[in-house]
Amino acid sequence: MANEKCRMYYPLTYEEPMFRPPSEARSLILQPTIGCSWNRCAFCEMYTTKKFRIRDVGEVKDEIRAIGDMQPDIRKVFLADGNAMVLPVDYLMELLSALKKSFPKLNRVSAYALPGELIVKTDDELKMINEAGLKLIYVGIESGDDEVLKLINKGETAASSVEGLLKATKAGIKSSVMILSGLGGKRYSLQHAENSAKVVNAIQPEYLSTLVLSYPHGMEHYKKRFKGDFEPCDIPDLLRELKIFIGATELDQTVFRSDHASNYLIIKGNLGREKEKMLAEIEHALENPGMAGLRPEWLRGL
Repeated sequence: MANEKCRMYYPLTYEEPMFRPPSEARSLILQPTIGCSWNRCAFCEMYTTKKFRIRDVGEVKDEIRAIGDMQPDIRKVFLADGNAMVLPVDYLMELLSALKKSFPKLNRVSAYALPGELIVKTDDELKMINEAGLKLIYVGIESGDDEVLKLINKGETAASSVEGLLKATKAGIKSSVMILSGLGGKRYSLQHAENSAKVVNAIQPEYLSTLVLSYPHGMEHYKKRFKGDFEPCDIPDLLRELKIFIGATELDQTVFRSDHASNYLIIKGNLGREKEKMLAEIEHALENPGMAGLRPEWLRGL
């Protein structure tokens, strides 16, 4: 009875844990997929407690209608879990149609995506999905270096990342791309930074961010999953890697953010206009580690 009473006020079914990008904080979160269709990356523990599956489309549409009756003015929707673009085109189109019908003011639907799932959809299918309302995808490229991608068991290559993202761009879908600092440790830091810049240069994403590798189950757990020798980067290493990465970018209008909770130095700006300013901020932090504004963890990395 208690559960039924709760659903009267919040008619959604969530299977925890659930994640969303920071910019989707005010969006309606729907969960047509459970878990991640790949779920084998060495660094990621987000969906390891879940077995991937696709929910019944009728069940999700019932939730959409129920929320629409309560809050018809919703403008943004995020499709969870880890890779909603794995959904068949017919399913996506049915879902997007239901969203449009229930939320007449809707102006953006977004989702996490893997490059490989973009590649297998045709140009016409991606264009149709975009025109139906899916405007933005979040893609964790993690690295543009093929050796690092193999070591972390990403299941993608630099070439597949570029192909998938350019295909989405051609269809009118905007992209928000993430690179993971420190992913290859000290040994692979330089090639990780330089080759990641090459990939984002080829893609020219609308949005770009860097996060820092973390160890939710401890560093030894990550080392066991990493298919090579791993020596973690200290904080100065991470900032030098970031400086190399940003310095090698050649981006026109990409909005860059390094403001996730994992980042030690917050920098923001347009990499087409403010690249030199960002590089100067990183250099200043390296030369003045005790400066105001740096996160306290920085001092422990010296």
